[in-house]
Amino acid sequence: MFGRLKDSGDSNPQLHITKAGDQEMRRLLVLAANYILGRYGPDCDLRRFGLRIAGDGGDKKAKKRARVAVARKLGVLLHHLWKTGAVYDPFFLAKKRGDPVPA
Repeated sequence: MFGRLKDSGDSNPQLHITKAGDQEMRRLLVLAANYILGRYGPDCDLRRFGLRIAGDGGDKKAKKRARVAVARKLGVLLHHLWKTGAVYDPFFLAKKRGDPVPA
């Protein structure tokens, strides 16, 4: 599920996302990303990250790219939490950067 790059001279086009890994897990991660980026998704670092990628919402490709990026980041985050036993903090990066965080 990682994006590849084809480094050729001055251009670095991003290639398609691979379909490696468990199909059901990819499907669930994308469904979760849809919810996070959707109307009722909670405000958190993942949502802010996805909305930054999606931009103003006029570009369908940007929305799809944001959905896949959030799904991948969610998978990495879940794996990290599972391996380390750490507690999930929805505003970890925002607090680290000093961004405003809801009370």
